[in-house]
Amino acid sequence: MDNRALTRAFQLAAQLMELHDENPFKIRAIEGTANALDALSFPVSEIERSGLPDRTGLSKTAAAKVAELLDTGTFAELQRLLEATPPGVVEMLSIKGIGPKKIRSLWRELGIESADQLREAAEGDQVSKLKGFGKKTQDAILEALEFAGQSKGKLLYPQAEKLADDLAQHLRAGLKTEQVAVAGEVRRRLETVETVRLVAATNAPARAHAVLSGLAGLAADPRRSGPFAWRGTATASGVQVEVLLTTAEDFVTELFLNSAAENHLTEDLPGADSHGPPTSLRQWARREKFQQEEALYEKAGLQFIVPELREGLGEIALAAEKKMPRLLEDGDLRGSLHNHSTYSDGNHSLRDMATWLRDHGYEYLGICDHSQAAHYANGLSAERVRQQHQEIDQLNAELGPFRIFKGIESDILSDGALDYAPDVLASFDFIVASIHSNLKMDERKATDRLLRAIENPYCTMLGHPTGRLLLRRPGYPIDYKTVIDACARHQVIIEINANPWRLDLDWRWVRYALDQGVQLSINPDAHHTDGYADMRYGVLMGRKGLLTKEMTFNTKSAAEAAAYFDGRKANIKPPLAFKKSLFE
Repeated sequence: MDNRALTRAFQLAAQLMELHDENPFKIRAIEGTANALDALSFPVSEIERSGLPDRTGLSKTAAAKVAELLDTGTFAELQRLLEATPPGVVEMLSIKGIGPKKIRSLWRELGIESADQLREAAEGDQVSKLKGFGKKTQDAILEALEFAGQSKGKLLYPQAEKLADDLAQHLRAGLKTEQVAVAGEVRRRLETVETVRLVAATNAPARAHAVLSGLAGLAADPRRSGPFAWRGTATASGVQVEVLLTTAEDFVTELFLNSAAENHLTEDLPGADSHGPPTSLRQWARREKFQQEEALYEKAGLQFIVPELREGLGEIALAAEKKMPRLLEDGDLRGSLHNHSTYSDGNHSLRDMATWLRDHGYEYLGICDHSQAAHYANGLSAERVRQQHQEIDQLNAELGPFRIFKGIESDILSDGALDYAPDVLASFDFIVASIHSNLKMDERKATDRLLRAIENPYCTMLGHPTGRLLLRRPGYPIDYKTVIDACARHQVIIEINANPWRLDLDWRWVRYALDQGVQLSINPDAHHTDGYADMRYGVLMGRKGLLTKEMTFNTKSAAEAAAYFDGRKANIKPPLAFKKSLFE
């Protein structure tokens, strides 16, 4: 059990305690344990149980609960609460926008014990009549339930990737072959996945069925399965699982055919006609047997197209013209921008966030704690900005040539203005502008709000443009072209927020941004040193949109990034009343 799973277990226990109206001091103690676990930078599971208090800083009581959780998968308090709570009520705790107190009212006063019952009560206008709810809350609940229904049976990419890799490992061991590969949506790196698909070569398909049906957490669907296809679901998430069985000779062909969107397989190849060679990649795959996918593309007269680009969105024409660019790779990134520390809502200190990057070969950190309007996230007042800048100066003197850039994630206020007065904005090296509040907007309102922020000369970068949380809440609607065109006009970088819940800018708009000359930045939005690993997912989304090293801002060296930031600031007219004393 990794640290995140441990943290989630204690967070669930705290929610359940609040649901049952238990002692608030005990709730805070459990929340404190969750926060402490989340802040740790080493795997708790690798520590000797007797050494947990000393290594983690937890009390002996809390450490005993952690040890019990590691050894048994639960702990007594959590198990007691789960046994006292209907499973449907536990599931309701994950509904966006309603907390344990409101769920307690729904459960106790209306007898609601499932999301379906909650929907029925809301549609019957029963929820609005409860004290503390009202029509607005009822409508928000219905909207959240609708989105949750659409998200049911789907996984975020990292979750699906882990499930697929685990299944592949079991199949390789069970079938004693290396010809097992992840295919489908996971191989194409889609941000959310409905079906986890694999292809395996075997001359004993019955053995493959036995391996899969014997795995805990999988439920077979015999009606949809057959001799050469095992189909079922992962019981924890409801995501569909499909394993296609083939011969060793046909393995590459089947992997290819199951690793591309339909449009990629059926699009007419440039210059092909019905009287000549095959006119589509699917026809080539069915006509000949290939030992490598590269050979299939070469036979079709195309450059090799990596799986994440196989969407039928113009990549075949590029490959036919031999114009497929070298795509961005993880190793191209030289720094990490848009990260948080304990100054706002991060789990690690500024020093910890910086030294982790330095020790892992990066050249710079862009720290972007929350601005003063973000009270919920311990946003920085102007005085605390000054204090942070002093610490950054000290750390830069100590850690050089590693560089910490003075950034901020400035809230875009309701009218599109950036948080802070101009004199404070002028003190930063760069500013990521993001919307965090008043998210219920129509397209015109949201677009206008973003445009005003983009036009602000202090706006260096646009953060998570739609505010979406995948599988949790939809983003506010925006006119993508208008927003991207404005960024091009004002030379504002757009981030691909690499947090797996966001992955925003959506990869479908990356190519348009590149065509307008807009630079993108792969930003992890890390609140913990573990969060830096999320940059990988941002790279994958960028690659789906044909992002290259040259158009990715944080592939620049520290010196190049500093020169860019200085150049932008030099072109900004100083505010009329620049309060130098605030930062001296």
